[in-house]
Amino acid sequence: MDDISVSARAAQRIGDILKREPPGTMLRLSVEGGGCSGFQYKFDMDRNQASDDTLVRRDDAVVLVDQVSLQFLAGSEIDFVDDLIGASFRVNNPNAKASCGCGTSFAL
Repeated sequence: MDDISVSARAAQRIGDILKREPPGTMLRLSVEGGGCSGFQYKFDMDRNQASDDTLVRRDDAVVLVDQVSLQFLAGSEIDFVDDLIGASFRVNNPNAKASCGCGTSFAL
């Protein structure tokens, strides 16, 4: 399965964030080189959808993923966790062979 999914907790949080942004704003998830494990996840607000972006929707959450990042994120779930180290979005990525303790970078 190559689809990216959004957990109920993440959808609620993304929806809350997008309601405070200008109309048409979406959350963009991308993968960049760097981080302590080789690649890192990046979350941004974006109002421009490219023609080849993948659009993921759940409830009020709208997430964009570019085609380059999609190959690293296939089958992943975007989640939102609120624990002792803080509240943050986490990507549960079945393609990652290793990840850092903070959950924002990974290795393939």
